[in-house]
Amino acid sequence: MRTISALFPKKIKVEELTAIEAKPYSNPYLVGFGLGLVLLATFVIMGRGLGASGAMSSIVAVTVDKLSPEYASQNSFFKNYLGDGTTNPLKDWLVFEVLGVFVGGFISALLAGRIKRTVEKGPHISTSLRLVFAFVGGSFMGFGAMLARGCTSGQALTGGALLNLGSWVFMLMVFAGAYAMAYFIRRQWL
Repeated sequence: MRTISALFPKKIKVEELTAIEAKPYSNPYLVGFGLGLVLLATFVIMGRGLGASGAMSSIVAVTVDKLSPEYASQNSFFKNYLGDGTTNPLKDWLVFEVLGVFVGGFISALLAGRIKRTVEKGPHISTSLRLVFAFVGGSFMGFGAMLARGCTSGQALTGGALLNLGSWVFMLMVFAGAYAMAYFIRRQWL
């Protein structure tokens, strides 16, 4: 079995990483097919599908429990994630899955020569405003995921694959919202 260090035979400096010419992005249809295979594998191996917002909820519940155990024990949302105390909420499939996404994404970017310190943005927006928009958009996504009881991974991918009607409605509303907002913010990217 090869270790990660075997992939990188010598120490690589940050300057060398940014000097590597980036490989083109993969074909999105092939990547979508691969994502479908990953989803199928999670059902077969783990007995459940993909998700992401549940991992963040577990982390927030554990953090609140550490800061204010009494409040966490009286709040039904946090109690749902904390359970009866016999198991650590961070030992959840979604937490390990999200950690794997971070590690896999980093390794993939490293191999493709896409490691660099930058903020992706259009020419007509400042870096600070771009970060504010990203924070606001991410907050809306998190709030929406809690309202919908799942994020785009859990609802759209997993629920959609199970032909869950609510998941399909969720997915259509995500597209409708994205198209509706694209008109107003398109100048930030063009």
